[in-house]
Amino acid sequence: MVAIEDPLPLVHRCPGPPPDGAPQLQLALSADERTRLRGLRRSRCGRPLLLQLERGEPLRPGEWLRAEGAGAAWVRVEAAAEPLLIVRATSTLALLQAAYHLGNRHVALEIRADELRLLQDPVLAALLEQRGLTLVALEAPFHPERGAYGAHSHDHSHSHDPSHDQSHGH
Repeated sequence: MVAIEDPLPLVHRCPGPPPDGAPQLQLALSADERTRLRGLRRSRCGRPLLLQLERGEPLRPGEWLRAEGAGAAWVRVEAAAEPLLIVRATSTLALLQAAYHLGNRHVALEIRADELRLLQDPVLAALLEQRGLTLVALEAPFHPERGAYGAHSHDHSHSHDPSHDQSHGH
């Protein structure tokens, strides 16, 4: 019979790195998972981890978490690679228009000087290609803008249909 390892309960966010010699684990999370501060996860090596953090700011890549007690393992948060689309345009105006249309659909975006990044979505890809934009698929960590309201997250879905009714409330 295989023994099932109890999850390590992570309850503390730590301001700095662990002391020398402290046990360390890595926790790779998607952008969405970094906003959920409770629940069962697995470290890179497969150790079960139970997030039990106070609600608030999303986890940041490079942040350290720790369980209770002396000698407890320290866990470093990492941004997991995700399937992304890179959006590029021949003009700044075309890129700004793409950002406007994606933002109007509440699409999470990573905004860079000469490109936008978003999670892969075939409907959005078709919309962007119709606008004459260049798309490149990529597996990479995703760091979307937090938006005007900070750690706001949606608990409901949004249609990616171009005729999407914008009259819903938040």
